[in-house]
Amino acid sequence: MSVRMGVLALLVGGPGYGYQLRGEFEQRTGGSWPLNIGQVYTTLDRLERDGLVARGDADDDGHVVYTATDAGREAVARWFSEPVPAKRGRDELAIKFALAVTVPGVDVPRLVQVQRSAALGTLQDLTRLKRSADPATDLAWSLVLESMVFQAEAEVRWLDHVESAVTRHMPPPASVTDVASVRTAEQAR
Repeated sequence: MSVRMGVLALLVGGPGYGYQLRGEFEQRTGGSWPLNIGQVYTTLDRLERDGLVARGDADDDGHVVYTATDAGREAVARWFSEPVPAKRGRDELAIKFALAVTVPGVDVPRLVQVQRSAALGTLQDLTRLKRSADPATDLAWSLVLESMVFQAEAEVRWLDHVESAVTRHMPPPASVTDVASVRTAEQAR
């Protein structure tokens, strides 16, 4: 997600200052995407530079208050009307397994089990959180939480697929010592 568009969307809802916007963002996302306050102020500076927000006078406490401009409101409306691009490419878990199946000595079935165990632990934690969330009082957090649950479930399903593909297409793993023995024998020739 674009922090830029998130901050701008909050300003379309009403004027705000940096710390207030950071708190609103984190509250609405259940703290699942913590923001650094420096990132918020840098974002506000760039939004102002691009004509999407206007810097107002300081409030009684000395906070500089920002408001969305007409161009900012149009940008948010456009953002809400367009699909989010699918994530492609840089999935660390997929890259890790792509390399694991090609590097000699990696026990890929063990790696699947370790990752599945972690994913199931995450899924259990999220499920506990979901039971305590009340969509009637905090719909925003409930939606974020459900997205995280679905992502964890998808990871477990993908790991099941990886395990099946490895069983069908990979020879049993050679241990690291077996690989070292083969290399030593090759070097002795």
